[in-house]
Amino acid sequence: MNSLIQSASTLLDRPGFDWKTLIIGFSGASFIFESYLKLRQIQKVSKTKTIPKQLTGKIDDETVIKSSAYSLTKLKFSLLNSCYSLIQNIAFFKLDILPKLWTSASNAITPGSLLFKILPSFMSGTITKSLIFMVQMSIISVVLGLPVQYYSNFVIEEKYGFNKLTIKLWLTDMVKEFAVMCAIGGPILAGFLKIIDYFGDSFMYYLSIFLFTVQIFLILVYPKFIQPLFNKLTPLEPGELKTDIEKLASQNKFPLDKLYVIDGSKRSSHSNAYFLGLPWGSKQIVIYDTLIEKSTITEVVAVLGHEIGHWFLSHTTKLLVINQAHIFTIFTMFSAFVKNKSLFESFGFVNEHPVMVGFLLFGDILKPLDAILEFLMNLLSRRYEYEADEYAVKLGYGSELKDALIKLHKENLSSLDVDWLYSAYSHNHPHLIERLTYIDEVQAEIDSKKVD
Repeated sequence: MNSLIQSASTLLDRPGFDWKTLIIGFSGASFIFESYLKLRQIQKVSKTKTIPKQLTGKIDDETVIKSSAYSLTKLKFSLLNSCYSLIQNIAFFKLDILPKLWTSASNAITPGSLLFKILPSFMSGTITKSLIFMVQMSIISVVLGLPVQYYSNFVIEEKYGFNKLTIKLWLTDMVKEFAVMCAIGGPILAGFLKIIDYFGDSFMYYLSIFLFTVQIFLILVYPKFIQPLFNKLTPLEPGELKTDIEKLASQNKFPLDKLYVIDGSKRSSHSNAYFLGLPWGSKQIVIYDTLIEKSTITEVVAVLGHEIGHWFLSHTTKLLVINQAHIFTIFTMFSAFVKNKSLFESFGFVNEHPVMVGFLLFGDILKPLDAILEFLMNLLSRRYEYEADEYAVKLGYGSELKDALIKLHKENLSSLDVDWLYSAYSHNHPHLIERLTYIDEVQAEIDSKKVD
């Protein structure tokens, strides 16, 4: 494989080739394609005036109008945000921000600088420069993203009654997220770069193992150390809901360890429920307080029946394996670019070829492939959602699951109609009408077998 990678690297390293123009072209093409899809969806939502027959009597005309308005507002804002992001990317490349930030990171640890005096002597190399470089990139990203996040939360979400954030909580969250990124992301990034440096052309094998280990580590530490920084988890109080969930888990041999309620309502009125834990270990079920507040006990249990279906059918494990194969493929492809001098020189890196910068640029080169992979992963994810729905129906929760899905759709003001191409590219879940239709088909098949 190494000889094949070296051949690809030689082929791709073409002196004088303008990689900058190519990457800007990829960014522009991606923007045009995604904007086209959003415009298709805007046109589709704008025509939504009637209630689909599956929702007759379940959703009123006022909800139809409000959900359409909410969807249109978000889509139009997403178009503006995409344009804003494209301008940022082009400006970064045209103004040579990347080499300037790298020079700034280098100057930060030159002899005589404050960091040079504070840091141990072994922390004066490329890895430390890369960490400083990424901190600078992160700060710029946060600052540039402030107007977008503010408008999204305090204008759009506020207008439609979803936002529960205060300015103080919003700013505090950003500070915490940045601190967590530095505390955890810094060592991970350092390990990432060290493995590439140490193992040379074979780094993709060891890097894949390293990142798999990191994923397992994060799954273990997230509920104990990271999540409590943002949300409060309280044990679900004894009662009918807890009894029914524990009964459901027992009947399906689901390895339930603990049941928690999360205070999601302090940030948003959107609802959700999820599991925590390793794919092969014990699980913790976390239910949003908003879901409990807005749903009946049987509807909550039906939703968890769907989630248990994902576990029973090994969807999480399968996706983990697929993700590892994807990561290995990405690193193998990157190995053909990591020493590409023409790539670095196109962006102003003549004397130094920092791996971190190369990986960022490689991500931009992969955009066309990412679009295809995203489409394929959405296809797989939607298939898994259908299978989990079928599992819940076979548990006897078909009607309750339908009611829960309709209620969640209504409460979240989700669009009642979707363009097929936009949905195929953007949605990893089937649309509500598609799910309701499938649940009815599964239920009809079960009923027909009972009659036979």
